[in-house]
Amino acid sequence: MKNQEILHDEDESFASASRIKYFDMVIESGEGAILTDVEGNEYIDLLASASSTNTGHSHPHVVDAITKQAQKLIQYTPAYFANLPAAQLAKRLTDLAPIDGPAELSWGNSGSDANDALIKFARGYTGRQDVVSFTGAYHGSTYGSMSASGVSLNMNRKMGPLMSGFYKVPFPSPWYRESYETEDEFVDRMFEEFKLPFDTYLPADEVAVILIEPIQGDGGIVKAPEKYLKKVYEFAHEHGILFAIDEVNQGMGRTGKWWSIQQFDGIYPDLMTVGKSLASGLPLSAVIGKKEIIESLQAPANVYTTAGNPVTTAAAMATIDVIEDEHLLERSERLGVKSKVFFDRMKEKYNFVGDVRMYGLDGGIDIIDPKTGKADVKVATKLIYRMFELGVIMITVKGNVLRFQPPLVITEEQLEKAFDVIDQAMDDEENGRIQFDKTIGWSTD
Repeated sequence: MKNQEILHDEDESFASASRIKYFDMVIESGEGAILTDVEGNEYIDLLASASSTNTGHSHPHVVDAITKQAQKLIQYTPAYFANLPAAQLAKRLTDLAPIDGPAELSWGNSGSDANDALIKFARGYTGRQDVVSFTGAYHGSTYGSMSASGVSLNMNRKMGPLMSGFYKVPFPSPWYRESYETEDEFVDRMFEEFKLPFDTYLPADEVAVILIEPIQGDGGIVKAPEKYLKKVYEFAHEHGILFAIDEVNQGMGRTGKWWSIQQFDGIYPDLMTVGKSLASGLPLSAVIGKKEIIESLQAPANVYTTAGNPVTTAAAMATIDVIEDEHLLERSERLGVKSKVFFDRMKEKYNFVGDVRMYGLDGGIDIIDPKTGKADVKVATKLIYRMFELGVIMITVKGNVLRFQPPLVITEEQLEKAFDVIDQAMDDEENGRIQFDKTIGWSTD
């Protein structure tokens, strides 16, 4: 069958709310950093399934672990009995966690329910109810996690009321910095905005947890200034508030470190969430925290029938093997430097390329109107559609930010080929060769 035929048939029974529409393609297979659709077209993947396949598609070691475990036991609920791969993974994962002191975890199926669990444990341990998070955050689609999110109006529209006790403060994204401000002045101003609720209507002694993505994903692939995060971290501990991080998108080697928080010196979370690439894309997540926090609740406070499933935890064990054995942290860091050089060159070459942020193989590239310096969603959309035509998968976040998150196993040859395609797409835009067709979207004339 053809892509369009399958999509037409699916459309009769699939919810519009469940997919962000980018390209008309149906994926049939993947290997490493290459995707193949049902028509046999191949694409270099610069998205890694929303950073959930950091070890690449169908890595042989992960596939082997899944196959062997499935032949022995696919499922028996970990809510009642232990299974071997989950028991082994718990120790391995808590040892990797950037938490000061003994740590424990609780399993989930997705980043969303892991963040829900984080809220449960924070409230259970502190006896407080309020949660502070940040604008631009994406923490998930369950009611708890979406109440903490602040990245899209469609995550709130017509679904309220959301959960009570949630408050949002501005994330210090670079586009909020005034032209006359130094870095220190910007940090000081943003920290004053952070404190404003606490000074006016939100008692600090009623706040259970501050939850942040140290590097926001859907908010634009943007790292919080180190001085700012340190101030927030110290404020939390001064007031008995737990400091929690969401590593679902940015963890598991994405930034050249196991965890994005390790891009900051001297900051150790009380709680953290991990998912997506934990099991190379299979449905597995965890909330990890200091032992005394996780032990503040008793069963069945956070149990799910399939969380910690034998197959998914076996996949996660193999995923950690691959990251360690193939030195993917070092590889992400090295290829991230190479990628930063390329995109900086594109910034010099094309006036619609704005700020370039790169943390390992984890980048956000702003597409702007050169006359105003403001976001240009139209040009960003044209670029990703042209890249798709040329055999590269890249999407946008915030409408105008190119999201660069290839599998960490991408070969240098594939990366160079992708760079050539990006350059070609930008050249096509520069020279007016991308036109809009109402039937097929953006296309070269």
